[in-house]
Amino acid sequence: QVQLVESGGGLVQPGGSLRLSCAASGSIFVINFMGWYRQAPGKERELVARISFAGITTYADSVAGRFTISRDNAKKTAYLQMNSLKPEDTAVYYCHVAYVNKREYWGQGTQVTVSS
Repeated sequence: QVQLVESGGGLVQPGGSLRLSCAASGSIFVINFMGWYRQAPGKERELVARISFAGITTYADSVAGRFTISRDNAKKTAYLQMNSLKPEDTAVYYCHVAYVNKREYWGQGTQVTVSS
């Protein structure tokens, strides 16, 4: 069974940093895309960042220049470095993984709260 383990969320002051991790296991297939979506109270879920197997990245306009996504293909793990955090970044962040066999999976979500 495929399992995604997320970590790194927490409470941070505006301007601070957090590093999220998402580790995938349980599949023999190569992962096409890894990334994070987030959902803030009263808002729809939105794509935050995504990275392909080859390292091509996509960012939401609201986080571009502040967040950096990377991945270690051997470890099947993605990382989201979140710098210069703002209160509007507060949300539950969900890891998302898409395999080459077209199957997709979601992590359990981790809370990120940016507040003074």
